Amino acid sequence: MLYLTVSYQIEYFNANAKASLDAWPVGLKARYLALLMRMTEHGPDLGMPHTRAMGNGLFEVRVKAGEGIGRAFYCTMVGKRIVVLHGFIKKTDKTPAKEMAIAHDRLKELKS
Repeated sequence: MLYLTVSYQIEYFNANAKASLDAWPVGLKARYLALLMRMTEHGPDLGMPHTRAMGNGLFEVRVKAGEGIGRAFYCTMVGKRIVVLHGFIKKTDKTPAKEMAIAHDRLKELKS
């Protein structure tokens, strides 16, 4: 029997992207890190309700815990790299345009 190990690396776009996620409450951060560990093992597409494609190469990690709801935007790069672009705590049902714009700008910068 052949076992295929897919190993992805997680990177952060910059220190601000990492800091935004490090500031999450403990429960949200623990759930987020657990999903990232699954992504390194199984790849960037865990499917709903954990991850979702947002279009144009942008994806989101969907995190829910007792403290609230968090979202982290990411993209994939050549060489099995997952780059986390931005994270925020949701306060409304709809993703704020400001948060989406930050992720899109960072994605554009990364891909250029």
